[in-house]
Amino acid sequence: MEPVTQALAAVALARCGFKRVTPMALPIIVTAGLAPSLDWLSVLGGARAFLAGHRTATDSLVGIVALAALIAGAFVVISRKLERAKKRRAETSSAPTKPLALRFMPAFYAALAGGGLHVLLDLTNSYGVKLLWPFSSRWFAWDLTAPLDPWILFLLLAGLLIPALFRMITEEIGAKAKRKTVDRRAVVALAMVAMFCCGRLILQQRATAELEARVYRGEAPNAAAAFPRSSSPLFWTGVVDTDDTMEEVEVSFSPGVPFDPESARVFYKAEASLALEVAQRSDVGIAFLEFARFPLARVQRDGDGYRIELRDLRFDAAPHAERNVIAQVDVDASNQVTREELLFNPAESVLP
Repeated sequence: MEPVTQALAAVALARCGFKRVTPMALPIIVTAGLAPSLDWLSVLGGARAFLAGHRTATDSLVGIVALAALIAGAFVVISRKLERAKKRRAETSSAPTKPLALRFMPAFYAALAGGGLHVLLDLTNSYGVKLLWPFSSRWFAWDLTAPLDPWILFLLLAGLLIPALFRMITEEIGAKAKRKTVDRRAVVALAMVAMFCCGRLILQQRATAELEARVYRGEAPNAAAAFPRSSSPLFWTGVVDTDDTMEEVEVSFSPGVPFDPESARVFYKAEASLALEVAQRSDVGIAFLEFARFPLARVQRDGDGYRIELRDLRFDAAPHAERNVIAQVDVDASNQVTREELLFNPAESVLP
């Protein structure tokens, strides 16, 4: 999930009673909710570093605990420096000062909540996270939301900004603002996001069942999945794997729109060959296939050898906020790898 939604969700979570847990709950939770996004810096190292670093360490259970401990420790240090500064000011002023009393464990629990919410939001989209890193390389993804989901963004904005606007109006006309430790509207906003995701889960399961129940050009599907559209919860993009083809087909739950498997966009699989097998066994091929859920290969003649391109069809259906990585492997006439590379969305790699 993109950083704006992550930040708004963290603010909403901080207003759900965390003032009772620890001082400085809001900055702690927002910092912890955004810190895992630092893995986007891996893009500076190229596609290979991005594939290895994005949604791995910082989005894992181990990583979230480690980040929470670091953030809590940093805020404890900051609070002590602020406390010393207050004491120095108090020595020259008769005004009483309220101690921050920031302790590590309550701050750690707040940071853990912020990091955990970040991982939950990332789990809802199709890119996924390596939740059990470094013990397992398995990817987890729920396929419920787009990386940039305007509906979730709207629910969070409605729950946070509209009440803030009304609060400003009441304060302007002289009404006394009530201080609350739990902002019920923030609770409602997060509850609405959860309900929205549950509704999408129901639709996603229905869409997947529809895809699996059909026959495509005389072949039954080996695997199928439905991926969300950011424009509407009622529209899904299905990807179907058969023996000979990969197929993209729209699934709509709008009234009066029937499901038509014949309208699918068809991609024929490359014929099995030693060159393709060599490319899939290369270092780049192995790394890519561990990540890809619907890998599709294209084999092109390149001089005396071949250029093999591997891409994940789940990212080919619609524009995604996440970077799409593909693999390219060159194999010579003696079936030896001469070049292997991971790339970001090269224009020349678009499948026919």
